Amino acid sequence: MSTDDAFADAYRAHYWAVSRFVARRLDGQAYDVEEVVAEVFSTAWRRRAELPDSPLPWLYGVARNCLANTVRGLGRYRRLLNRLGHHESTRSRQTVPSPDAGRPGDWVHEALARLSPADREVLRLTAWEELTLDELAVTLGCSQSAAAMRLHRARGRLRTQIDRMQMTVTVPARAGGRRDER
Repeated sequence: MSTDDAFADAYRAHYWAVSRFVARRLDGQAYDVEEVVAEVFSTAWRRRAELPDSPLPWLYGVARNCLANTVRGLGRYRRLLNRLGHHESTRSRQTVPSPDAGRPGDWVHEALARLSPADREVLRLTAWEELTLDELAVTLGCSQSAAAMRLHRARGRLRTQIDRMQMTVTVPARAGGRRDER
């Protein structure tokens, strides 16, 4: 199979998976998902000779880099607009509410939000994208043992955050308003 055919097969097979991957990471932010996905496949086209037999984890790695570049570029753009002070987006920026707002399971999103971006990404790659350890390692650009350790630590930190959240749940007052003083 030629490299052009391999790219075409990867594009057809994984376009929607990459699109969902990008959309979940942008989560209601004002970035154009289609532009980022186009950049992912543009990079894949330029590097089509490097496409592995199982290209999805590799494409996720490219998407992570494209997302990082996009976020950095938009940050520079916003800082420039702030310095100029003449643009609508510098005045008041409204955020789009998450589609999960007010739904059961919000506590999971809250616990995830308390983690570092690196921990959130490792957990999302394994839970949302259903990557194996081998695929996770390819996506993160590290060894399989390093990926396993990062996943193990991220899961532990998530468990700690969930435990902390459960400890802060308020206990209803007892009848009569008296407290037990032991």
